[in-house]
Amino acid sequence: MSERQQILSLLMEIEREMRALDLWSQQMPAPEALMSQQPFCVDTLNFHEWVQWLLLPRLEHMVLERIPLPETCAVAPMAEEIYRQMDADTDRLLELIGQLDKAVTEAR
Repeated sequence: MSERQQILSLLMEIEREMRALDLWSQQMPAPEALMSQQPFCVDTLNFHEWVQWLLLPRLEHMVLERIPLPETCAVAPMAEEIYRQMDADTDRLLELIGQLDKAVTEAR
């Protein structure tokens, strides 16, 4: 499996896990909420909304269109901070996000 195929696979796994944890929304946030200048849109979105509506689609677009990927990806530390506070078992989701960080960084 190529690095880009691995990233696409991880994106799908993350979506699947987020759905299983009921962290997937059918309702898109307001357009202005998606345009925040703050890291992870912390002022306008919940972290899982940022992952769903910005991170996953952007990475998928970059992979499919063969756009150069970011030099580094470091989403896991923020995910750990957020998801460790949840009552749900987020270990698998955290593992997948860590794998995504690694795959994106190594694909450069």
